[in-house]
Amino acid sequence: MRKDTLFSVLSRAPWWISIAAAAVSFAIVRQFLPDIAAIFATLPFIGIAFYAGWQQLRTQSVSNPDEIIAKMRGMSWENFSALIAEAFRRDGYRVIEIFKGAVDLQVDKKGRVAIVSCKRWKVAQTGIGPLRELLAAKPALDAQDCIYVTTGAFTANARAYATEKNIQLISDAALAELVARVERSKRGWFRR
Repeated sequence: MRKDTLFSVLSRAPWWISIAAAAVSFAIVRQFLPDIAAIFATLPFIGIAFYAGWQQLRTQSVSNPDEIIAKMRGMSWENFSALIAEAFRRDGYRVIEIFKGAVDLQVDKKGRVAIVSCKRWKVAQTGIGPLRELLAAKPALDAQDCIYVTTGAFTANARAYATEKNIQLISDAALAELVARVERSKRGWFRR
Protein backbone atom coordinates (compact mmCIF):
# COMPACT_ATOMS: atom_id res chain seq x y z
CA MET A 1 0.00 0.00 0.00
CA ARG A 2 1.24 3.48 -0.81
CA LYS A 3 2.30 5.47 2.24
CA ASP A 4 0.81 8.78 1.09
CA THR A 5 -2.84 7.76 0.64
CA LEU A 6 -5.45 9.11 3.02
CA PHE A 7 -6.09 5.60 4.38
CA SER A 8 -2.37 5.03 5.04
CA VAL A 9 -1.95 8.38 6.77
CA LEU A 10 -5.04 7.94 8.94
CA SER A 11 -4.25 4.31 9.81
CA ARG A 12 -0.88 5.42 11.24
CA ALA A 13 -2.38 8.40 13.09
CA PRO A 14 -4.13 8.09 16.48
CA TRP A 15 -7.61 6.58 16.06
CA TRP A 16 -9.38 9.72 17.23
CA ILE A 17 -8.02 11.66 14.23
CA SER A 18 -10.21 9.50 11.97
CA ILE A 19 -13.21 10.18 14.22
CA ALA A 20 -12.52 13.91 13.93
CA ALA A 21 -12.26 13.55 10.13
CA ALA A 22 -15.61 11.72 10.16
CA ALA A 23 -17.21 14.57 12.11
CA VAL A 24 -15.81 17.18 9.72
CA SER A 25 -16.94 15.09 6.74
CA PHE A 26 -20.43 14.78 8.21
CA ALA A 27 -20.69 18.54 8.80
CA ILE A 28 -19.55 19.41 5.27
CA VAL A 29 -21.63 16.80 3.41
CA ARG A 30 -24.70 17.64 5.51
CA GLN A 31 -24.62 21.19 4.12
CA PHE A 32 -25.23 19.89 0.60
CA LEU A 33 -26.93 16.49 0.92
CA PRO A 34 -29.46 14.79 3.24
CA ASP A 35 -28.31 13.49 6.64
CA ILE A 36 -28.35 9.88 5.46
CA ALA A 37 -25.81 10.72 2.74
CA ALA A 38 -23.67 12.51 5.32
CA ILE A 39 -23.75 9.42 7.54
CA PHE A 40 -22.63 7.21 4.65
CA ALA A 41 -19.81 9.67 3.90
CA THR A 42 -18.47 9.17 7.44
CA LEU A 43 -18.42 5.36 7.33
CA PRO A 44 -14.97 5.02 5.71
CA PHE A 45 -13.48 7.28 8.37
CA ILE A 46 -15.15 5.32 11.17
CA GLY A 47 -13.85 2.09 9.65
CA ILE A 48 -10.34 3.54 9.55
CA ALA A 49 -10.72 4.66 13.18
CA PHE A 50 -11.57 1.09 14.23
CA TYR A 51 -8.66 -0.29 12.22
CA ALA A 52 -6.19 2.28 13.60
CA GLY A 53 -7.44 1.70 17.15
CA TRP A 54 -7.09 -2.05 16.76
CA GLN A 55 -3.55 -1.68 15.38
CA GLN A 56 -2.56 0.73 18.15
CA LEU A 57 -4.00 -1.57 20.80
CA ARG A 58 -1.97 -4.49 19.41
CA THR A 59 1.26 -2.48 19.32
CA GLN A 60 0.96 -0.30 22.36
CA SER A 61 4.26 1.27 23.15
CA VAL A 62 5.86 0.46 26.44
CA SER A 63 5.25 3.25 28.93
CA ASN A 64 8.38 2.61 30.99
CA PRO A 65 11.02 0.52 29.18
CA ASP A 66 13.61 1.13 31.93
CA GLU A 67 11.35 -0.53 34.48
CA ILE A 68 10.89 -3.60 32.27
CA ILE A 69 14.63 -3.81 31.59
CA ALA A 70 15.33 -3.59 35.35
CA LYS A 71 12.87 -6.44 36.00
CA MET A 72 14.55 -8.56 33.34
CA ARG A 73 17.95 -7.99 34.91
CA GLY A 74 16.53 -9.37 38.15
CA MET A 75 15.32 -12.58 36.48
CA SER A 76 17.09 -15.89 36.66
CA TRP A 77 18.72 -17.16 33.46
CA GLU A 78 16.06 -19.87 33.09
CA ASN A 79 13.20 -17.36 33.31
CA PHE A 80 14.90 -14.82 31.04
CA SER A 81 15.62 -17.38 28.31
CA ALA A 82 12.05 -18.72 28.57
CA LEU A 83 10.72 -15.17 28.23
CA ILE A 84 12.82 -14.49 25.13
CA ALA A 85 11.78 -17.82 23.58
CA GLU A 86 8.11 -17.03 24.24
CA ALA A 87 8.53 -13.54 22.79
CA PHE A 88 9.83 -15.01 19.52
CA ARG A 89 6.99 -17.56 19.49
CA ARG A 90 4.49 -14.72 19.91
CA ASP A 91 6.06 -13.03 16.89
CA GLY A 92 5.40 -16.12 14.78
CA TYR A 93 8.75 -17.87 15.00
CA ARG A 94 9.31 -21.57 15.54
CA VAL A 95 11.80 -21.78 18.42
CA ILE A 96 14.32 -24.49 19.24
CA GLU A 97 16.26 -24.14 22.48
CA ILE A 98 19.90 -25.04 21.88
CA PHE A 99 21.96 -23.55 24.76
CA LYS A 100 25.29 -24.53 23.21
CA GLY A 101 28.26 -22.19 23.11
CA ALA A 102 27.25 -18.72 21.98
CA VAL A 103 23.85 -19.90 20.71
CA ASP A 104 20.84 -20.11 23.01
CA LEU A 105 17.96 -20.33 20.55
CA GLN A 106 17.41 -21.17 16.92
CA VAL A 107 14.37 -19.41 15.49
CA ASP A 108 12.85 -19.64 12.07
CA LYS A 109 10.05 -17.92 10.30
CA LYS A 110 8.98 -18.58 6.73
CA GLY A 111 12.03 -20.75 6.16
CA ARG A 112 14.55 -18.14 7.30
CA VAL A 113 16.68 -19.42 10.19
CA ALA A 114 18.35 -17.21 12.78
CA ILE A 115 20.44 -18.02 15.81
CA VAL A 116 19.93 -16.04 19.00
CA SER A 117 22.31 -15.31 21.84
CA CYS A 118 20.90 -13.96 25.07
CA LYS A 119 23.11 -15.62 27.67
CA ARG A 120 24.85 -12.39 28.71
CA TRP A 121 21.61 -10.56 29.39
CA LYS A 122 22.88 -8.82 32.54
CA VAL A 123 26.13 -7.44 31.10
CA ALA A 124 26.18 -3.64 31.27
CA GLN A 125 28.00 -3.23 27.95
CA THR A 126 28.63 -5.71 25.15
CA GLY A 127 31.68 -5.50 22.92
CA ILE A 128 32.64 -7.26 19.70
CA GLY A 129 33.74 -10.56 21.31
CA PRO A 130 30.31 -12.12 21.93
CA LEU A 131 29.12 -10.97 18.49
CA ARG A 132 32.10 -12.71 16.85
CA GLU A 133 31.32 -15.90 18.78
CA LEU A 134 27.70 -15.81 17.61
CA LEU A 135 28.72 -15.16 14.01
CA ALA A 136 31.21 -18.06 14.14
CA ALA A 137 28.37 -20.44 15.15
CA LYS A 138 26.19 -19.42 12.19
CA PRO A 139 27.56 -21.83 9.51
CA ALA A 140 27.33 -24.92 11.73
CA LEU A 141 23.59 -24.38 12.20
CA ASP A 142 22.86 -23.35 8.58
CA ALA A 143 21.49 -20.03 9.82
CA GLN A 144 20.99 -17.00 7.63
CA ASP A 145 20.77 -14.46 10.47
CA CYS A 146 22.20 -13.71 13.91
CA ILE A 147 20.33 -11.96 16.72
CA TYR A 148 21.98 -10.76 19.93
CA VAL A 149 19.76 -9.89 22.92
CA THR A 150 20.89 -8.02 26.03
CA THR A 151 19.46 -5.73 28.69
CA GLY A 152 22.66 -3.69 28.53
CA ALA A 153 24.18 -1.42 25.92
CA PHE A 154 26.57 -2.02 23.03
CA THR A 155 29.91 -0.36 22.48
CA ALA A 156 30.27 1.80 19.37
CA ASN A 157 32.64 -0.81 17.92
CA ALA A 158 30.10 -3.58 18.58
CA ARG A 159 27.35 -1.59 16.83
CA ALA A 160 29.62 -0.96 13.85
CA TYR A 161 30.59 -4.65 13.71
CA ALA A 162 26.94 -5.71 13.92
CA THR A 163 26.04 -3.37 11.07
CA GLU A 164 28.94 -4.64 8.96
CA LYS A 165 28.15 -8.32 9.62
CA ASN A 166 24.35 -7.90 9.55
CA ILE A 167 23.78 -8.99 13.17
CA GLN A 168 20.50 -7.80 14.63
CA LEU A 169 20.91 -6.21 18.07
CA ILE A 170 17.95 -6.20 20.46
CA SER A 171 18.22 -4.10 23.60
CA ASP A 172 16.68 -1.10 25.35
CA ALA A 173 13.21 -0.07 24.10
CA ALA A 174 13.09 -2.75 21.39
CA LEU A 175 13.70 -5.47 23.98
CA ALA A 176 11.16 -3.95 26.36
CA GLU A 177 8.54 -3.88 23.59
CA LEU A 178 9.33 -7.45 22.54
CA VAL A 179 8.76 -8.86 26.03
CA ALA A 180 5.93 -6.46 26.93
CA ARG A 181 3.77 -8.15 24.29
CA VAL A 182 4.32 -11.44 26.13
CA GLU A 183 3.56 -9.80 29.47
CA ARG A 184 0.33 -8.29 28.11
CA SER A 185 -0.85 -11.61 26.71
CA LYS A 186 0.43 -13.88 29.49
CA ARG A 187 0.47 -12.19 32.86
CA GLY A 188 3.10 -13.10 35.38
CA TRP A 189 6.45 -13.45 33.59
CA PHE A 190 8.11 -10.83 35.72
CA ARG A 191 6.83 -12.41 38.93
CA ARG A 192 8.52 -15.75 38.32
